[in-house]
Amino acid sequence: MIRLPLLMTLLLVLPALPVQAADAAPGRGLKEIPDPELNLMRGRYTVGGNSVAWFGVTMVSQWQASNGTALQGTLTLGMDFRGGGAPKLSFQPRVHVTAADAPLPVTPGRSIDSSGLANVSGLVQSVQVAGDGNAARNTTTLLVRDGDVPAMQSDGVHSASTQQAGVSASAVLDGNQARLQLQVDGQGLVQQWIRNGSVGQGIALAGDGQAASNQLRLELVRNTAGGNLPLSQNVAQAIALNRGMGPGQ
Repeated sequence: MIRLPLLMTLLLVLPALPVQAADAAPGRGLKEIPDPELNLMRGRYTVGGNSVAWFGVTMVSQWQASNGTALQGTLTLGMDFRGGGAPKLSFQPRVHVTAADAPLPVTPGRSIDSSGLANVSGLVQSVQVAGDGNAARNTTTLLVRDGDVPAMQSDGVHSASTQQAGVSASAVLDGNQARLQLQVDGQGLVQQWIRNGSVGQGIALAGDGQAASNQLRLELVRNTAGGNLPLSQNVAQAIALNRGMGPGQ
């Protein structure tokens, strides 16, 4: 059983993200719900007869090292709520590594500790650099729209990974989280994740002359019958879809 609770994730992420949506009346604000009431919420929750039809996550990470080594990973996760009850999940991971013949220069005395990111809630974007001539970029967008739900595409695989000579890439759907990670031994780590209460991107570079980027896209599709309701109500529904998620249901 996989759980990807969206309650805290979307609640905390929404104010910090650029939002794209069809023309809609401004929201009247969200009413605060006490924790005891939130704790009792289960399954599909609707506001004013409106409902969320689909929620998707797309992650793309790239890393080009100074010696020509290239790493790339993509991850797509979709949740279809139209059937009621637990959503149907789709997951597609892709990773690729091209290792260069020339070794990367040794960087003695440099270290980066990113372990604290595991304890941060909400939207996290982190860049840590201990070298020179590096380029790093994190971008995150949220799209809320009406219309067709994307086709469900999944081959049943919940992970993909590859490794060559100290260079590795992995995309994994595990328990209550999905994560994408690129790593070069002694040079740093590029990662993205979505888990209970946290959506994040992190870039940590200890070498010189490297270029790394993370792109994260969150997409929420509303049922067309409720397209004229305030955007705040649609988001309230998405954050309420926080229980009973499991593959193949």
